[in-house]
Amino acid sequence: MSLTALLGAALLMTSPMQDAPVPPEQPVVAIGRGQLVGREASHAGVTVESFKGVPYAEPPVGALRWRPPVPAEAWTGPRDAGQVGAICIQPPANGDNGVGPLPMSEDCLTLNVWTPAQRDHPLPVMVWIHGGGYINGSGTAALYDGTSLASRGVVVVTLNYRLGRLGFFDHPALAAERPAGEAAGNYGVMDMVLALQWVRDHAAAFGGDPGQVTIFGESAGGVAVTQLMVAEQARGLFSKAIVESGLGRQQGVALEDVADAEASGQTPRSTRARGAAWAQGAGVAPTAEALRAVPAERLLEPAPSFYGGDLILNDGIVIKEDIESAFAAGREAPVPLIIGTNSAEFWWMKPSDLTPYGEIDDAMTPEEKAAFLTGYGGQEGYDAHVLSDLVFNEPARHLARLHAANGHPTFLYRFDVVSAAMNEPHAGATHASERQYVFDTLSASPWATDDRDQRAADLMSGYWIQFAREGDPNGEGRLRWPDLRPEPDQLLEFTNDGPAVKPVPEAGRLDLIEQLYGRRKAR
Repeated sequence: MSLTALLGAALLMTSPMQDAPVPPEQPVVAIGRGQLVGREASHAGVTVESFKGVPYAEPPVGALRWRPPVPAEAWTGPRDAGQVGAICIQPPANGDNGVGPLPMSEDCLTLNVWTPAQRDHPLPVMVWIHGGGYINGSGTAALYDGTSLASRGVVVVTLNYRLGRLGFFDHPALAAERPAGEAAGNYGVMDMVLALQWVRDHAAAFGGDPGQVTIFGESAGGVAVTQLMVAEQARGLFSKAIVESGLGRQQGVALEDVADAEASGQTPRSTRARGAAWAQGAGVAPTAEALRAVPAERLLEPAPSFYGGDLILNDGIVIKEDIESAFAAGREAPVPLIIGTNSAEFWWMKPSDLTPYGEIDDAMTPEEKAAFLTGYGGQEGYDAHVLSDLVFNEPARHLARLHAANGHPTFLYRFDVVSAAMNEPHAGATHASERQYVFDTLSASPWATDDRDQRAADLMSGYWIQFAREGDPNGEGRLRWPDLRPEPDQLLEFTNDGPAVKPVPEAGRLDLIEQLYGRRKAR
């Protein structure tokens, strides 16, 4: 089936559906916009309430497509919150990838809340931002079910945000009609900010403490956490942050660039020029009306590039500068931070497989390449590990060092748990493989797990919950995790045999990467 046909079938499923009858004696929560009727579930003998598909914004459709999100209006009568909402428009994805089931829709700005039924005092809140390269994913996937975490005394929130060209896009025609001073381009990030404002305003209704909010995310969600750490609009909306396999060295694309007007025939540099080039190639008239009339599925082709810079934007209002620059200048949120990576993130990929890292590889001098081959023990080791180091491992160490140097509690980790029940050999823990351990949702794992995996999940989720409570992951008899401020370049490694404190692995390789980035920046 073609992509258009697949998406058409999905979109047909998004027409308003009649709510099923609400079972009696379900939990009810009143927030400023109305009543929500949730559901109850039991985990480890603890009753957990859930409220799903809760709108935090008006549907970003019609005149609201490519506009900052608008808070959801109030409703009348009890609203059934027993089912998740539609996922945001996206191409089909292989495997789970954080993507929930169809249907999908532009009307997707909803969130889900889990909270223990018995609450004696305000609880810390953990807000999850999903990954998927700003192209795929949702807060509805089974891996992100918050029941287990909530059963241990936290409120869990997962959310959807606009993706792809619906979430990260601009065009000269949109700019021409835009009110002066209105933020543009980073609509997906604006959605996250509005969701955090919703949490601030309504967490107490679910037993949460709006002053104790931890944002955590993986991959693109980890990038989002760092973006929120430098976004002025998000300041004060969270008190702790966790970055799982984010980037850190990425350079955001400007919303507009005067050089684009002088570079006819060349690859456009700015988001606005890239949007104009896409519309021209798609045969869309250069008017705001025509752009907003484009069927959502047409916006998916060709796919924009996350790592190539199409979706990481410095819009000048929400995100004003590169993440690294903000951290280096001490302009990031002064909050405790957990940051880390997995031991074999992209071990099956070479730099040439991922734009723009192939260009970095090609631009190495013979002397640089020789030093790298020596550092990686030859071509085979280089091919297996250099991309993971370029994209994830060195940038995580770099941001951790900067944040610690700015005086903030910083905890670095490496995840190296590989299930013994897996049939295929793996060089280590691959990208995104930590998620079911963080959420303690091994039953939703895409591969088989065993008792050792459950022990690792209990441990890792325990560290995350303790961090959400105290801003320090230590306590409750677990191995002490060092803070980088007094103990530079020490991390906690999660392994099949339990946790271990050790120096940053393969520091010599990361030093080569750091030097390479430094030389490129100086050019």
